[in-house]
Amino acid sequence: MKKGSPKAVIFGCSGLELLPEERSFFERCQPLGFILFARNCKSPEQVKALVADLKSTVWHEDVPILIDQEGGRVVRLSPPLWREVPPAHIFGQLAYENIDLASKCVFDNAALIGYELGEIGINVNCAPCADLLIPGSDPIIGDRAFSEHSQIVAELSLAMIEGLQSQNIIPVIKHLPGHGRAPVDSHKELPIVYSSKEELVDHDFETFRLICEGIKARSLPEPWGMTAHVVYDAFDKESATHSSLIIDRIIREHIGFKGFLISDCLTMEALEGSFSNRTQKAFKAGCDVILHCNGYLGEMIEIAGATPALSEVSLERLSKSKVSHPKTLSKEEKNQLQSKLEIVLRKQESINYKGQAFTAKKSVA
Repeated sequence: MKKGSPKAVIFGCSGLELLPEERSFFERCQPLGFILFARNCKSPEQVKALVADLKSTVWHEDVPILIDQEGGRVVRLSPPLWREVPPAHIFGQLAYENIDLASKCVFDNAALIGYELGEIGINVNCAPCADLLIPGSDPIIGDRAFSEHSQIVAELSLAMIEGLQSQNIIPVIKHLPGHGRAPVDSHKELPIVYSSKEELVDHDFETFRLICEGIKARSLPEPWGMTAHVVYDAFDKESATHSSLIIDRIIREHIGFKGFLISDCLTMEALEGSFSNRTQKAFKAGCDVILHCNGYLGEMIEIAGATPALSEVSLERLSKSKVSHPKTLSKEEKNQLQSKLEIVLRKQESINYKGQAFTAKKSVA
């Protein structure tokens, strides 16, 4: 593999420190980047040391270090050492009253998330979750969704994208082309959506199309996108991650997503077959890079054997996601921004979500 072309894979690691066998594997494999989970995050100092250690195993620069810090149930950095981040649906409720204020609050919240991530060396956040809140669907999305309305979700997702980018964090839009209608949790089994083409195009897919339209209109750097392990029966019998039809015709052409496309995690039980097979199918379908999160070395070795170097097209897409703002928040500005946001959100505490109940259990999404 020539220098400058890392393998098209992002791996997790097992714990708070890099094990010798993990270091040796990453040095041989040269993955594009790494993803952190709660199991990897004990304190700011520990995370910074782990990030530096992970980066030291690869020779390429600008190593992507990913995390899921959406807010609510899906956070990897938790209080008291990190700020408590509210779930997306709180902002969606505010949007019914005042969309401009909601957008400003989402931007500020994302900037605060970005500030904390930047402080510990993380440069990619797997957010926003741009899926719709669909009544009767599995609660895996639930209050992670801003709203059931495409235009509100698109507007608030764009605000989150801009807020993260303001702190030099690359956002990841998920889950393309829409996970909100899934009847089951894709971590546990394969969701099959039987809705018509018209319903999917007019609602679920429309959210992502509006986001991509907004990215172009605002001349923003291209965020990454993450595929959904969901079958849309009206279009294909394969999940989006393994469907060239969904990736080419829906995600790339209809939605207009031009950015760097990453699979959702290949360990999820929505997918079948060996890890080599899952990997090969994702690349054949059109993913730029694949994701493996659990840190199990045997699985990573199998995946690495089936993973090519990042292609020239993918490298070009990756380059368009780079963010370089000359100024980020000072600590004083960050504290002032946090205080102002908390005042607004406290007023929202009296608004209770009246849809299906959500558990307080942390999500592995």
